[in-house]
Amino acid sequence: MSETMQGTQSSTSHSVPSHGVSFGEAFRVWLRVAALSFGGPAGQIAVMHRILVEEKRWISESRFLHALNYCMLLPGPEAQQLATYVGWLMHRTRGGIMAGGLFILPGIIAIMGLSWIYALYGEVGFVAALFFGLKAAVLAIVLEAVVRIGKRALKNRILIGIAAAAFVAIFFLDAPFPLIILAAGLIGFLGGRANLQQFQVGGHGSQSAEESDNLLGEHLPDHARPSTGRSLRIAAVWLALWLVPVAALLLLLGGGNVFSQIAVFFSKMAMVTFGGAYAVLAYVAQQAVETYGWLQPGEMLDGLGMAETTPGPLIMVLQFVGFMAAFRDAGALHPLLAGTLGGLLATWVTFAPCFLWIFLGAPYIEVLRGNRSLSGALTAITAAVVGVILNLAIWFGIHTIFRDVRPVEWGIFNFDAPVWGSVNLWALLLSAAAIVAMFRLHVGMLPTLAATSAAGIALYTAGIIT
Repeated sequence: MSETMQGTQSSTSHSVPSHGVSFGEAFRVWLRVAALSFGGPAGQIAVMHRILVEEKRWISESRFLHALNYCMLLPGPEAQQLATYVGWLMHRTRGGIMAGGLFILPGIIAIMGLSWIYALYGEVGFVAALFFGLKAAVLAIVLEAVVRIGKRALKNRILIGIAAAAFVAIFFLDAPFPLIILAAGLIGFLGGRANLQQFQVGGHGSQSAEESDNLLGEHLPDHARPSTGRSLRIAAVWLALWLVPVAALLLLLGGGNVFSQIAVFFSKMAMVTFGGAYAVLAYVAQQAVETYGWLQPGEMLDGLGMAETTPGPLIMVLQFVGFMAAFRDAGALHPLLAGTLGGLLATWVTFAPCFLWIFLGAPYIEVLRGNRSLSGALTAITAAVVGVILNLAIWFGIHTIFRDVRPVEWGIFNFDAPVWGSVNLWALLLSAAAIVAMFRLHVGMLPTLAATSAAGIALYTAGIIT
């Protein structure tokens, strides 16, 4: 039976795959991952690592990192693409669509609801306060991910040095993310080609007993074997899903219509969002305010605040931009209807390419897992990713605990430093409590999230935070 035919049937009509995880069980797990996808890419990767590798043992550490390394090289939100990749590995194309779709569904709902409130009342303070406590627990989850992945990926001084260099380059020197990954990959490729043992640590050859203790195993599933015909079909289907609506809007409404502008502009953004949302948000803000007049100055920060405090990728802020653009240029439509359609359109053209990159490229990445040179490259990239995640963790921590930051330029160094006088005492206390709970008391992730969220609501109700 073809994969397409399989995707049209209910989960009850499928036999359980060899790894033993039914489609229904996977749905529940991915729904849980989606509901906990706070804290930007570092927090989201941490949650997936905790659930998929540590708790459920669906896939091995090395396979998780192998997939993550590929997703780090792609334009678009790496965490959402990682979910799509693992979902595809476990349950073919329909599994990838389910995992990637569920990952962004809570964010779509949350940002849409907040956009309505913002457009009608201009006030979303209660919702921001609702997630105030949640961010404290997410900070602890992110730090735990850095420690866990670092212990397993940084097995020697060379890899520790690569991680440290990546952190310094991205945090202090503002080096482009793709350049850091490419440099690490080149170093690892040469090291693997030279058969240096340091670059085979955490590689994809021999597996320890702990590594082998996972449901998927280390074999290559049948659906993960690449073929030219399959690749052409995947490209045709997903390019059509992405670009046909764009072309139809241009033909029917013309290039000057706000919906056509949204479709074209955010399709371009989907191609250049390397290194996460922050790589392009400044450009999006400038274009949305100065070129298109979609937003007022400062409103991009309001939208960013929504995306930072709700589940899903940070790039979901683009839905808010699309909503406000169509809301303010609704034409014959009701403004709220136009805004809703504009937000959904921005989301569609942003995320449709993400599925294309995974379904088209992942089989070729999987089949190369045993290659010694590629193993060395990915081992080095994994080390660099640890440094990048540490950078994200520090960035998230600074913006959680401090109200203000200031840019620092000192020679070649260029970074944001916290304004020490702007420390948010309650955020600091909640973050410290969450870190102690998870690291010292070994309290679970969900109880910690629930406790800090309840504390945030209590502080807001008491008028302590606004």
